[in-house]
Amino acid sequence: MSMKKPQLGMSARKTVGNTVYHIFMVALSVIMIYPFVWSLLSSFKSSEQLYGGNPLDLWPRPFTMENYERLFQVLPFDKFTVNSVFLSVAMPLCMIAVASLTAYALTRLEFRGRNILFLAFIATMMIPSHVTLIPNYKIVVDMKLINTYAALFLTNMFTGANAFNIFFFRQFFLSIPKDLENAAIIDGCTRLGVFFRIVLPNAKPAIATTAILSFRSVWNAFLWPMLVINDYDKLTLTVGLKYLKEWEPNWAVLLAGASLSIVPIVIVFLIFQKQFMASTMNSGFGGK
Repeated sequence: MSMKKPQLGMSARKTVGNTVYHIFMVALSVIMIYPFVWSLLSSFKSSEQLYGGNPLDLWPRPFTMENYERLFQVLPFDKFTVNSVFLSVAMPLCMIAVASLTAYALTRLEFRGRNILFLAFIATMMIPSHVTLIPNYKIVVDMKLINTYAALFLTNMFTGANAFNIFFFRQFFLSIPKDLENAAIIDGCTRLGVFFRIVLPNAKPAIATTAILSFRSVWNAFLWPMLVINDYDKLTLTVGLKYLKEWEPNWAVLLAGASLSIVPIVIVFLIFQKQFMASTMNSGFGGK
């Protein structure tokens, strides 16, 4: 007489599956996060421990701030940080203003060639930035904007760098009911009044998302700022790291600079993460 093998019940199989899934996700998270944690903690290590220690030895012994002190002694990283913070706040605000107004016009205003114009904006997203690098540089030179922040502002607001923001705002505006705007217009509100009083307050998740993405893009920008900005007093933090590598061979100091460049992005995401998640869950489902 053959004996039947015991089978796991539905709840037991589900428990085993969830356990395996969570173990896999934890392992994957550790693999992805470990290099960042190692870089951050290594910036507080002495050179002897960094070069001669075990890569799995995370905790600094002793815990030192010498690398950060050296970082600000070699180059004016305080100015670099202030410049990056200013550009990463001011430029996304300008990009959001241009993108939201453009997207609202493409969404609500009826005019000939509207769809063609929108497709033209989308097409700029398909062109690699390196293709337009020389034309943009020639335009900036002809406008005598070299070594000015205006070159950075113009190329971010009126090129393909802002096309995604226009697309994203348009998709979000399509999900806002027109009845809200029509009711405001009947009450005597102008188009700009509708935009500022009705549309933007309902688009906070989209604004938060574009703010995070634009902040990250501006903060991490390297090639274009390196080409158009030559004055040390105007350099950004990412470009400053390039010069730091040339002036300082100590990897502990380089890791201190790299860690300093990562912290602001993490802080911005933590501040706006709820709006970011709400926007990614709800955007893109609107219809005409």
